[in-house]
Amino acid sequence: MTGPPDTDRRGIALGVAAYLLWGVFPAFFHLLGAAAPTEILAHRVLWTLVLMAVILSVVRGWGALRSLPPRVWAMVTAAAALIAVNWGLFIYSTAVGHVVEVALGYYIGPLVSVLIGVVVLRERLRLLQWVAVGIATVAVLVIAVGDHRVPWLGLGLAVSFATYGLIKKTVPLPATASLTAEGVVLAPLAAAYLVFLQLAGTATLTGHGAGHVALLVLTGPVTAVPLLLFGAAARRIPLTTLGTLQYLAPTLQFLLGVVVYGEVMPAERWVGFGLVWVALVVFTVDLVRSRPRRVAEEVVGAAECR
Repeated sequence: MTGPPDTDRRGIALGVAAYLLWGVFPAFFHLLGAAAPTEILAHRVLWTLVLMAVILSVVRGWGALRSLPPRVWAMVTAAAALIAVNWGLFIYSTAVGHVVEVALGYYIGPLVSVLIGVVVLRERLRLLQWVAVGIATVAVLVIAVGDHRVPWLGLGLAVSFATYGLIKKTVPLPATASLTAEGVVLAPLAAAYLVFLQLAGTATLTGHGAGHVALLVLTGPVTAVPLLLFGAAARRIPLTTLGTLQYLAPTLQFLLGVVVYGEVMPAERWVGFGLVWVALVVFTVDLVRSRPRRVAEEVVGAAECR
C-alpha cells in the first residue's frame, strides 16, 4: 500500500502545527503574568492588526475592505465584539488558573454551534446529534456539581465561539481580510485603553524588561500564524481530516491544566470530561458519515475564532 502524497503529508503537518500552537496558547499567555488580562487583550488586538495589515498589503487585499458596504461593516463590528469577548475570556481564564475550563469551552464549542443552528437557523438535528448534545449537557451539569459552580468561563468561550462562527458565515471576506477588518474596528478602543493605562501609570509595556515587551509584541504573530498554517493545511487535505485534528488543541489545553499547572480534578470532573469525550466521538462520527460539508463549516468556523 502506498503512502499519502507529499502534499497530504505536508498538509497534515501544517494542520497539526496549527492545532498544536492553539493548544499551547495558555502557556504563552501565562508568561505575561505581569500584565492584566485587559492590557494583554489590547496588545493582542493591536499587534495582530499590525501583522495582518502587512500580510494584507503583500497579498493586495485592501480593496476587499474598501468596497465593503455599511451593512457588512456592521456584521464585522458584531464579529469583532464577539472575538474580543472570546479572547478576553481566554486570557482571563489562563490568568486565574482555569485552563481546564478553557479546554471544556473548546471541546463543547462545536456542539453549541449546532444548538445555535437549531435556534437561529431552524436547522434540524439528527438522532445522533441530539444524543451528543444530551450527553454534553449532562457532562456540564456533572462538572458544575463537582465544582459547586457553573463553569461560566468555559460556557462563555463556547457561546462566543459559536456565535462568532455564525456571524462569520455571513461576512463575504476571506479569513485574512476578515481578521484585519475586525482589528480595524477594535484597534481604536485598544489604543485608547493602552494610552489610558500609560497615563495612569499602570501599563506594563515599560519597566518590565525587553523580554516582556517582546512577549506583548508576539501576541500578534501568536494569533495570526496558526490561522495562516490552518489555511495552508485546508488547501492540501480534506477538511474532514482537519475536523479530526481540531480536538488536539483542547486536549493539549486539558493536559496543560492538569499536568503542568496542577489544576484540581475531582472525580466529578473526570466523569464530566469523560462524558464530553463520548459526546464528541458520537458527534464527529455522525458528521463525518452524514454531511462532510457541515464538518468543513464547523472546522473553518472554529479556526477563525481562535
